[in-house]
Amino acid sequence: MSNKLRARRSTQRVTMNDVAKLADVSASTVSLYLRKPDEVSTQLGKRIQSAIDTLGYVPNLMAGALAAARTRVIGVVVPSMVNAIFASTVNTMQKTLGAQGYQLLLGHSDYEESEEEAAVRTFLSWSPSAMVLTGLTHSRETRRMLNNSNVPVVEMWELGSNPLDTLVGFSHHDVGYTQARHLIEAGCQRIAFIGTRLSVDERAKQRCRGSEKAVRDLLGSQHARVIDCGFGRMAEAASRAFTDLITSHPNIDGIVFSNDMLSLGALSEAQRRGIRVPDDIAMIGFGDMDFSDCTLPSLSTIRPPREEIGEAVAQSVLRRIKGLPQEKRIDIGFELLPRQSSLRASILSHAP
Repeated sequence: MSNKLRARRSTQRVTMNDVAKLADVSASTVSLYLRKPDEVSTQLGKRIQSAIDTLGYVPNLMAGALAAARTRVIGVVVPSMVNAIFASTVNTMQKTLGAQGYQLLLGHSDYEESEEEAAVRTFLSWSPSAMVLTGLTHSRETRRMLNNSNVPVVEMWELGSNPLDTLVGFSHHDVGYTQARHLIEAGCQRIAFIGTRLSVDERAKQRCRGSEKAVRDLLGSQHARVIDCGFGRMAEAASRAFTDLITSHPNIDGIVFSNDMLSLGALSEAQRRGIRVPDDIAMIGFGDMDFSDCTLPSLSTIRPPREEIGEAVAQSVLRRIKGLPQEKRIDIGFELLPRQSSLRASILSHAP
């Protein structure tokens, strides 16, 4: 690096022209590489990236926004930063959108409408190219801001009515119905639902309602017991909920859980008490977390399409930004994964 460039770097902001000069290309080529890297040849891309790395160049997104009225930023709000389910979706979105020169601004709502509203207000101040929200439940002010922003909006991880723009997800009601039906088909007659934060987690609430409907439809007058673990560490909460359930309703023989962490906590408590899973109580969770097929017995669960949602959201965003036709409702579906925690010996003996 020349002394002149070194001096400039120490006293002024490095410009696109500096990058172009060092890479021996035009400034417009550098701009194209930053906006649409796939449209620049591999050889030129390597030279430009090398110059960027050498100079420590950081694009001025706001300068581009003044000309285009939009930054190359996508605002994303998820309910939780620590939930691996959402992390997989966001990671896939970043890979696809990043390849097209977009960057994610990530916020989390902690399942609170007011927190989502604050994040949306902040992100809109950056003139994003699009906004991605989780679910369909938003405050009136959030809906007003987004409707007035003229920014493409994708709501993910849920299907339902009254969308803001584009929906990408699956039916959580159908998930709950499928969970309970699976236990009933395995021979369960008295089913409970154990969830957490049902007062604020609309998707878990829908799974609970779906399981209750399956019990009504398939078992007639029998009713599912519902336990809300509330807030706190899920495995510990599930252990307490399981203890309360079998104490108050010792005839329960099947449990639907709103997520796999709750299943794990209950499974551990059952083993401590000498309760056989699935012979005494069958269990099924939701999420297909990494540990789900490693437990003894392995946990039956529902696999949500985490990566598929991320890819579909990214492609929907790109199509909306480019003004291309886009489906308004994309149902990705889900997969039932029957494993040892729900497959009783009597069922396995009749399997083909």
